[in-house]
Formats: sequence, structure tokens, C-alpha cells
Amino acid sequence: MAAPPVRPPTTAELLADPVVQQALGEAWIDSQAGDPVLRHEEGGWIYMDTTTSQTGIRRAPAGQQSRLDLGNPPLIPGSVVVGTFHTHPNPTAEGWNPGPSSTDQASAHYTGVPWLIRADDGLYSTGPDSRRGGLGGGPGYPP
Repeated sequence: MAAPPVRPPTTAELLADPVVQQALGEAWIDSQAGDPVLRHEEGGWIYMDTTTSQTGIRRAPAGQQSRLDLGNPPLIPGSVVVGTFHTHPNPTAEGWNPGPSSTDQASAHYTGVPWLIRADDGLYSTGPDSRRGGLGGGPGYPP
């Protein structure tokens, strides 16, 4: 059994976590990036169990072509939100910005957790390097 965590994971630690990597990969596939009509954003929330340090994922409902609602993470007893993830399925070859939008940047700073983004040219992040205020502040986004 893993030891209780003493701090939330950093952005680099989240990106290296196999659970997060799998979630980003599945969200990318589900985004249907290759279909100009059906492509849409997918994503969700990244949790840390405050007893075991285990990473958990909850998916958000599918989004639209360039929008996804990550505003209300499900509350999971014994876990805290330590990040979010989502896709930018619109192609850079068509002039779309693959990195964090101004809305992503503002939302990441507001929610107080790292936001991870998968695009056709790689991975991006925005927001704080780890959950604001450490592991305290309740199960959802930190205060």
C-alpha cells in the first residue's frame, strides 16, 4: 500500500503518470480529430487519493468543436482534484492554435490546478505547476 501523499503532483509528474497518459490517449481517440464534422473536445479531471496517493480519472461529458465544460468536477470522497485534461482536436494545419487558449489559461488559474492539453502536435499545459494550497481545501478545486 502506498504512503499518504505529502503534496500534490507537479505538472511534469502528471504528464509522466501512466494513468494520465492513458486518459489523454483515450480522450484523443474519442475526440475524432480526423473527422472535420464530428471532431470535438474530450477530457476530464485528475484526482489523487489522499490516503494511497493513487491517481484517478473522471471524464467530463463530450464537448463541442472547441469547447469543453470542466467547471464542476465530481466530488470523490477521499480524493482531491489535482489537474484537468482535455483535447484540442482541431488541426494546426488549418490554422488552429494547439496550445492553451486564453480561456484555458484563465480557467486554469481560476481553478488552481494544472490543465493538460493534447493536440495534434503534442502536449501542452497551463496554470499552476501543482494544486494551489497543497492537498487541503476539500475534494473539488482548491479555494
